[in-house]
Amino acid sequence: MPLSGLKFGKKKLKEEERHLQANNRDFNLEFEYANNSIKTSKYNFFTFLPLNLFEQFQRIANAYFLFLLILQLIPQVSSLSWFTTVVPLVLVLTVSGVKDAIDDFNRHKSDNHVNNRPVQVLINGRLKDDKWMHIQVGDIIKLENNNFVTADLLLLSSSEPHSLTYIETAELDGETNLKVKQALTVTAELGENLQKLTDFNGEVKCEAPNNKLDKFTGTLTLHGEKFALDNEKMLLRGCTIRNTEWCFGLVIYAGPDTKLMQNCGKTTFKRTSIDRLMNVLVLVIFAFLALMCFILAIGNGIWEHDKGYYFQVYLPWADGVTSAPYSGFLMFWSYVIILNTVVPISLYVSVEIIRLGNSFYIDWDRKMYYPLNDTPAQARTTTLNEELGQIKYIFSDKTGTLTQNIMAFNKCSINGKSYGDVYDMAGQRTEITEHTEKVDFSYNQLADPKFVFYDHSLVEAVKLDDAATHGFFRLLSLCHTVMPEEKKAGNLVYQAQSPDEGALVTAARNFGFVFRARTPETITVVEMGETKVYELLAILDFNNVRKRMSVIVRSPEGDLTLYCKGADTIVYELLDASCESLKDETMEHLNEFAGEGLRTLVVAYKNLQEDYFEEWHKRHHEASTALDGREEKLSELYEEIEKDLMLLGATAIEDKLQDGVPQTIETLAKAHIKIWVLTGDKQETAVNIGYSCNMLHDDMKDVFIIEGNTSEAVLDELRTARKKMNPDSFLDSDEINLKFENPSMKSRILPEEQANGVYGLVINGHSLAYALEGNLELELVRTACMCKVVICCRVTPLQKAQVVELVKKYKKAVTLAIGDGANDVSMIKTAHIGVGISGQEGMQAVLSSDFSFAQFRYLQRLLLVHGRWSYIRMCKFLRYFFYKNFAFTLVHFWYGFFSGFSAQTVYDQWFITLYNLVYTSLPVLGMSLFDQDVDDRWSMRFPHLYEPGQQNLYFNKIEFVKCVLHGIYSSLILFFIPYGAMYDAVRSDGKAIADYQSFALMAQTCLLIVVSVQIGLDTAYWTAVNQFFIWGSLSVYFAIIFTMYSDGMYLIFTASFPFIGTARNTLSQPNVWLAIFLSIILCVLPVVGGRFLKAQLMPTVSDKVLGKIRAAKKRPPPPLPKTRLRRTSTRRSGYAFSHQHGFGALIMSGRNMRPKLPFTTTGTFSPNSEKNRHK
Repeated sequence: MPLSGLKFGKKKLKEEERHLQANNRDFNLEFEYANNSIKTSKYNFFTFLPLNLFEQFQRIANAYFLFLLILQLIPQVSSLSWFTTVVPLVLVLTVSGVKDAIDDFNRHKSDNHVNNRPVQVLINGRLKDDKWMHIQVGDIIKLENNNFVTADLLLLSSSEPHSLTYIETAELDGETNLKVKQALTVTAELGENLQKLTDFNGEVKCEAPNNKLDKFTGTLTLHGEKFALDNEKMLLRGCTIRNTEWCFGLVIYAGPDTKLMQNCGKTTFKRTSIDRLMNVLVLVIFAFLALMCFILAIGNGIWEHDKGYYFQVYLPWADGVTSAPYSGFLMFWSYVIILNTVVPISLYVSVEIIRLGNSFYIDWDRKMYYPLNDTPAQARTTTLNEELGQIKYIFSDKTGTLTQNIMAFNKCSINGKSYGDVYDMAGQRTEITEHTEKVDFSYNQLADPKFVFYDHSLVEAVKLDDAATHGFFRLLSLCHTVMPEEKKAGNLVYQAQSPDEGALVTAARNFGFVFRARTPETITVVEMGETKVYELLAILDFNNVRKRMSVIVRSPEGDLTLYCKGADTIVYELLDASCESLKDETMEHLNEFAGEGLRTLVVAYKNLQEDYFEEWHKRHHEASTALDGREEKLSELYEEIEKDLMLLGATAIEDKLQDGVPQTIETLAKAHIKIWVLTGDKQETAVNIGYSCNMLHDDMKDVFIIEGNTSEAVLDELRTARKKMNPDSFLDSDEINLKFENPSMKSRILPEEQANGVYGLVINGHSLAYALEGNLELELVRTACMCKVVICCRVTPLQKAQVVELVKKYKKAVTLAIGDGANDVSMIKTAHIGVGISGQEGMQAVLSSDFSFAQFRYLQRLLLVHGRWSYIRMCKFLRYFFYKNFAFTLVHFWYGFFSGFSAQTVYDQWFITLYNLVYTSLPVLGMSLFDQDVDDRWSMRFPHLYEPGQQNLYFNKIEFVKCVLHGIYSSLILFFIPYGAMYDAVRSDGKAIADYQSFALMAQTCLLIVVSVQIGLDTAYWTAVNQFFIWGSLSVYFAIIFTMYSDGMYLIFTASFPFIGTARNTLSQPNVWLAIFLSIILCVLPVVGGRFLKAQLMPTVSDKVLGKIRAAKKRPPPPLPKTRLRRTSTRRSGYAFSHQHGFGALIMSGRNMRPKLPFTTTGTFSPNSEKNRHK
């Protein structure tokens, strides 16, 4: 027995090989393989408190406040009560903890929903209903049509001929086209015989769990014989069974070991760049605080030694203090407590409230609500809002995110005439809208009711028996690998290997050429009401090199014809010389179609001679049975017969984008956001969508294609691309080259490199695997980041995450990943911000995301409006908060020099308690929740306003230093102006007012009015709420001091309210108000003057745009243009054949055909009958 999977002591050995036996749980349990239960949550009931507190105390400020609390419990150094710290600390931890608990509870609900799905498992000869989570490795389970695959299974048998099973892999790779799997012949014989399945005791040895979706190797040992296992016999978790009544499978990997879960990234604790900066700044503030406390402690030691020692009769030392140095040591800790307001815990409470408020704005935004499926936008995480205003890179899935994955037959060119456009009475082309009249296909009983077409002239051409038009649609009805399904007479359902094929066959169906049935030898088509059976002689299958497919058929009349469709660039080379003039006309149409972002395809035919075909067919049979060089021989034969084709025309299919995708991408590009598309789809399809979305365009200097099959080839291609974009990047003097030549350089962050034009990059998954290796990843990131657009094709879910991680590693940029399927979960978790689209591919992406909505177009509003506002608000809040608290706290520092460094507070203790809690909390919250420099319309119209967030200009280390200097300056004014005004001052009646209490009241009044004026200067968008908060806070302050300093409060609580009569005595003096006014002027004047000069002499991008907006506001804004986006483009073929080989060989072999009743003509029609002729 192998040791893989066994535990050695308490530590589990790394599994190197999997060994299991069917229907033998006791044997399989010895290896302690994971069961089928999954867990995406972070906590459980017992671990929540310790883990959550550990995460929260990673915030240095929280750990600092815990340290302060311990200090305050020591009587010798405590200058404030312990509850002043413990109450806000517990409040902050509780609010954050509850929020994290709710998020994790939702993950638990999702896990429970999946784990409790029902499944039928074979136990002791009977099928028993069980839950997914109870499935074990080695169990045999039964799946039915449209079931999700429970675990990674070895397919044993199915209801289909030769035990074929059709699956959809949208959750794994985003593709909705069908794929086919086939069981081993030896297990296919088991069928659905429960006794045979129960007696099945095959042993499987295979590779250990891994994340490779397209690879599986193993062996099945049965009755002493060994059978090879590969990926074609595996059904992976995340797939859906389609067109298969039932199938049985043996569980190979379960739960976390499945390839789907191996591709899912771990749930990580995400923090914003501002959070990380705050941790650094808090350390700086602690150092600054320690320095101030050290200076004051030294001062206390000197003062006690020189003065205090001799005044102990009047100022006795505290108990236990025996010397001046020891007094200084205790004063250090006392000042730590007094000056701790430079980092008040209310800062973190306020930050959480601001983030929560801005999250609600996203939830409530009606412009991000999608009414068709009643889906509002949702901020699933409330801690990342401001990061939405700093995005530099967007990583997007394609299928279901940019596109609807719906293909529509849009236009065509037949015999040099273009169809699909609509013209008015004057012959001018008109735009198709929802009010445009559609073609009525009601005369065709077999038509697909969902098919929509607007050009009536094409129907007329069909009805008039135009030979070219009939030939065109006959080709579309014959040249394909579509499988028809007719459960009810006339109700046809097509199962296509790619959505394009389905669209073309459906178009032919609606125009009177209905593909009705197929066998390995025949294709049945209802042509204009007449049933015809064509003999299928050969399918010349598609592959990625040929980029075309052909069929050879014999018509009922005995004519031999080859029908071909494929990429325009390929088929044009195979056309007969007599087609030159038609080629030119069709070329014009192809360019026009491609310019509109449509997927173009050329169709052609060739009449064959019977004797030539017989000879060719014999050679074809020999080649197809050859043991050596089969592919090369077949390819040569295909090339030979696919010559001198006659051009019929071209098709244009629209891969329907989601509404507003091109405009959204264009707007985000103007905001200098780079967009990378990471898709599991094939290269041609992804590139075509790139052009459709306005990401790629012909104005680009070049679009590099990276498709090397070795590390050396990929490196060479990447370097060639970089050399073209920036030749100087190869010089020895280049900054990045110097940086990485010096191993002592610890920072891996690369500076931005500028290309000498606009470029695009396309790389396939095979080449990407090499490029992500250690020695090539730097080359990849340097080359790709110089390009405006990057498209990665055929990538696995894990590669998506690796690409995101690569950019995070080497670029100082905030990343966002957006997708809609389970194959996007890992990149959504890896990026700084993960956005899920609630689309067609389940809810896994949404459940793993930080934000979610229904349409890609809402992304521009999320970033340019909500993200930008959240970032600006948070930056303004932090700048103001640090300023007001430095101004407040440093007055204590200056006062220490005039109070014998005794740790006496300047202000009344009630003012210290209420300053951050009541007097200044609401005004700054009002600004942080409602402020906006411009409204949402201007934010969308001027995407350049987004740039300061990407460059982190509004709050960084330099801005913090400015806040500190501003606070120091204000604290000097706020201490020395009241001090000078009070020094030896007398009232008008000659009585002195130069006492501590009057000075304290005057200093705190000056402070509160100055910070209130400052918040007024910082507010750009005034609302009734802002006004109420600012004036209300000042009113509350005066109401409280006149109440607390009254005779009544003194008589009731003598010890707590010693400032009896101070307010009415001090604030009645004109010189006090003059000093307050002077303090305001001196504090505010430098700010106003500095801002004015900066805007005039060194305007930022924002200042310039805001100037344009102010000018534009003076005149009514012009209406947004509604012209249809047109794109000029060279020819491209974007036909989405399957990514490997087509189903041609499978169809011709007949293995996928089940015996059916002889075909009977039902639902016949004739568009040329008298009844339908004039419709």
